[in-house]
Amino acid sequence: MPRRKPAGRRPQRAKDVLHGRAGESGDAFRCIGCRMDVPITAPGTAHRNHCPHCLTSRHVDRRVPGDRAEQCRGRMDAVSMSARDNGEWQLVHQCQACGSLKANRIAGDDNALALMRIALRPLADPRIGHRALLAL
Repeated sequence: MPRRKPAGRRPQRAKDVLHGRAGESGDAFRCIGCRMDVPITAPGTAHRNHCPHCLTSRHVDRRVPGDRAEQCRGRMDAVSMSARDNGEWQLVHQCQACGSLKANRIAGDDNALALMRIALRPLADPRIGHRALLAL
């Protein structure tokens, strides 16, 4: 089935996101996981949605990045990695409060060691190899 759009993707549009409790924009936010101050600018993406140090996020957006329409506000931990067709990596976050899953683009300044730990997590589980052998 042919693709509806040409191979080139349109550039990501900038978002006007409010990070503060009182609705102020600010230039940084405090991570819910490691409590570090994180700048809102991120190389490789127009909208930062997770901490580059511990890869933790907060469940605030419902459909569109930056809409702040989700009422849950739970902690979202990075549980897995995914790759798009063009080779770009994505983090899969799961909310600890409601259990929903979200895929987020990685940024250029994300901790490479933390990304590799998540990417290699399935290979470290000895049960996966056992299940693969049983499936043969």
